[in-house]
Amino acid sequence: MDVPLGYTAKSEAKIMCKLQRTLYGLKQSPRAWFGHLNSAMRKYGFQQSNSDHTLFLKHHRGKVTTLIVYVDDMIITGDDLEEITRLQEQLATEFEMKNLGGLKYFLGIEVARSKQGIFLSQQKYIMDLLSEVGLLDCKPADTPIIQNHKLEEYPDQVPTNKERY
Repeated sequence: MDVPLGYTAKSEAKIMCKLQRTLYGLKQSPRAWFGHLNSAMRKYGFQQSNSDHTLFLKHHRGKVTTLIVYVDDMIITGDDLEEITRLQEQLATEFEMKNLGGLKYFLGIEVARSKQGIFLSQQKYIMDLLSEVGLLDCKPADTPIIQNHKLEEYPDQVPTNKERY
């Protein structure tokens, strides 16, 4: 930071300028915020995923707890309810947070829970998009995707180049 124009020191003393701006709005604020989150997650025993640097995982007593971040939204899930509650309490001491309840809609993806499992759908997003461009009456076509694909961890996977992000 530079000394303001027109200011002259009366002595050879070192000058300190007080920054009167918050972190938000500065170019480095997302990096600083994520760095603080990253160190907090490591402190709580979570490991950053090799494939997605915004995904944090914790394996404890055969159970898994995950946290994923998108901008300033977090999704915390897993099969260890005790760990999820503890993580929420720990993060609330370091960050200003609000629990919005069970996940229903995120990044254009609808989330529905049932006894059979969790189902993800983009139907609302697609219908809104088709409506916006005037193509609600178009004919559907099959999408070549693997049905019932299971998500897994790959311990031998090469880490993602985090510099891109």
